[in-house]
Amino acid sequence: MLKQMEGSKAVAEAVALCRPEVICAYPISPQTHIVEGLGELVKSGELKNCEYINVESEFAAMSVAIGASAGGARSYTATASQGLLFMAEAVYNASGLGLPIVMTVANRAIGAPINIWNDHSDSLSQRDCGWLQLFAETNQEALDLHIQAFKLAEELSMPVMVCMDGFILTHAYERVDMPTQAQVDQFLPPYEPRQVLDPNDPVSIGAMVGPEAFMEVRYLAHAKQMQALERIPQLGTEFKQIFGRESGGLTRSYRADDAETIVIAMGSVLGTIKDTVDAMRDAGHKIGVLGITSYRPFPIEQVRAALKSCKRFVVLEKSLAVGLGGIVATDVRMAVTGMGLKGYTVIAGLGGRAITVTSLTGIFEKAMRENLELVNFLDLDWKAVNKQLEREKQTRRSGPIAEALLRDVGAAGTRNY
Repeated sequence: MLKQMEGSKAVAEAVALCRPEVICAYPISPQTHIVEGLGELVKSGELKNCEYINVESEFAAMSVAIGASAGGARSYTATASQGLLFMAEAVYNASGLGLPIVMTVANRAIGAPINIWNDHSDSLSQRDCGWLQLFAETNQEALDLHIQAFKLAEELSMPVMVCMDGFILTHAYERVDMPTQAQVDQFLPPYEPRQVLDPNDPVSIGAMVGPEAFMEVRYLAHAKQMQALERIPQLGTEFKQIFGRESGGLTRSYRADDAETIVIAMGSVLGTIKDTVDAMRDAGHKIGVLGITSYRPFPIEQVRAALKSCKRFVVLEKSLAVGLGGIVATDVRMAVTGMGLKGYTVIAGLGGRAITVTSLTGIFEKAMRENLELVNFLDLDWKAVNKQLEREKQTRRSGPIAEALLRDVGAAGTRNY
């Protein structure tokens, strides 16, 4: 059924159609509308046989999800930004225990300074925690990926993050095709846990493991991620057969078959990149796009295959490995080792900074001329940065950086990019 609705509410309805039995909720922007929507569905009785638990923190939310999942319940929660960091210890425990929890991460910058707008710093900070990470380009894909995530998590007995851009997707009203309960039931079978706490058959989950077995336990978590590389595309095919649309998968190419330059990115920025590429194609440039849906596990072979005929690639990412540069770009470079490609990293959109077609066109044209540094910062205010660096050189007590920059650039939101 076609509906015009907010992204968060669409995700809430999709999660409800998956028949979760325990939802652990602690609100933090920009995921709050998701758990609010689910709370309303539980209260109204539309979502039956589900316990909705308000907890006192994000750490408690993940801890309750772990207990519920170990007890044999289909479990769900959502978080963002500092909330994900607060639950980090439990996030590692969930994957280490092999519990099939599904969690929405409404991507948001990490402070300090405080910033509630979108980038990918939060989920990428947990890239090695053992969770599968799927990134949505649109609200329709966010809806679809949640349905696939429950099946993937439960087949592998591994937790899955579905990452959607905060505010850009969570608070945007778009038309989505909401599936029926019958369709979801056909795709997603009732939950049958691989491991469960049963008083009639007691076992230990998460007991002490010493050096004699810990490495093997960790390797098996890695092996499950490798299994996911095969299962994710298969689930996309099964999903299309039932729901009638392409969704999910590991990667997705756009106008890349004859491209000499390929831009790689994740999330909603792919829409703006595609618009830019369309205009540049009209101007005669051979440029294409590779969208990464599955960041963990990372689809090395699919990336290599997509880039095999190009001359160069540009990784545009909304995150920064301080002291290095790109996070996603590092994985891409590993994937194309030995292929002789020139690659560039473009850091963009941190803290919600606008990413415009004009700016993208300029940076892509420089890449095609091979006139870029290895690491680039899109629309960085170099004048303000250099002024602060000079200030720190001149005086020891130069003051807080963020406040000094705000004074230098003027009131927030007054600059154009």
